[in-house]
Amino acid sequence: MRRVRSLPWWVPGCLSVALVLALFETLSRTGILPSRYFPPMSSTLARLVTEGGDTSFWVEVGHTMQGWVIGIGLAFAVAVPLGIAIGSAWWIFRALRPIIEFLRPVPSVALIPLAVLIYGSGLETKVFLVTYAAVWPLLLQLLYGVRSIDPIALDTARSFRVSRWNRLTRIVLPSIVPYLATGLRISSSVALVLAVTAELVVGAPGIGRTITAAQAGGNVELMYALIIATGLLGWGLNIVFRQAERRLLHWHPSQRMLAASR
Repeated sequence: MRRVRSLPWWVPGCLSVALVLALFETLSRTGILPSRYFPPMSSTLARLVTEGGDTSFWVEVGHTMQGWVIGIGLAFAVAVPLGIAIGSAWWIFRALRPIIEFLRPVPSVALIPLAVLIYGSGLETKVFLVTYAAVWPLLLQLLYGVRSIDPIALDTARSFRVSRWNRLTRIVLPSIVPYLATGLRISSSVALVLAVTAELVVGAPGIGRTITAAQAGGNVELMYALIIATGLLGWGLNIVFRQAERRLLHWHPSQRMLAASR
């Protein structure tokens, strides 16, 4: 037990990934999984490395990230003021809660026909779907954050006649930053899923469209390589947001507890 605990935190995860890759390789090589549909992982990874040196691959990654960045930016611009406004006034929260509860469960994929009808099959459709999907985690986290602010702190500020702007910048915003960081991290993953989905279904430029083309052409190795690339992209984004959250919120108790657990 002491040896396991003394291992770096990343070692168990790397070992589990290596075991899965080795199992997939063995099943494909032995014929338990048909290599026509499940090529050996070694050849798939080799194809991924080859694609990494191809400029056209990075062009498609750029198309995917373009929709992701614009969608996340729009979701942030919509969710932050709405979350603060709705969470700060109980009557606004009660009035809009039925609308939020109605729209939130609607899957973004169900809006694809509407988006295609309005915007066609280009970047605009992808941005629309990404924005719609990404705005909800942000909005809900901000609502929780604003509603969890200590009312005594706000009442004290009002009793000292602190202006609304100062209450917003010195009490509300610092209190909701951890919730905002969590919402952004969740939204980033959701946004990437919807960006690739739009490319798969609608045919918008990006990795998803390339995956569809590889599948249609029977290029199974390329298809799996691109799927792995998509997973690595999402994993990388999650790491970036976690590291940013850890550095910006090093003062927060949750981050101190996380650091202590390691």
